[in-house]
Amino acid sequence: MTAENSVRFLRIKELTQLIGMAKSTIYDRLDPKSKRYDPTFPVPIKLGAGVTVWASNEIEAWMKACMEAARGGVQQAINR
Repeated sequence: MTAENSVRFLRIKELTQLIGMAKSTIYDRLDPKSKRYDPTFPVPIKLGAGVTVWASNEIEAWMKACMEAARGGVQQAINR
């Protein structure tokens, strides 16, 4: 496995820094009862008692999808 396609586990502190969202917002994205719920947001992985991580490749894919959706939305508005 090369460094380019290796997967890292991200703890909540790294995740908040990477995606620029607060911890509470991240957990809202995971909560179906929240108005901020995002069914596309990557589900965390429980490694043990008190150890929750996210797979870096899943987070990167989610970020790319968000950018594409945002840019696609702008493009659709321009084409109207």
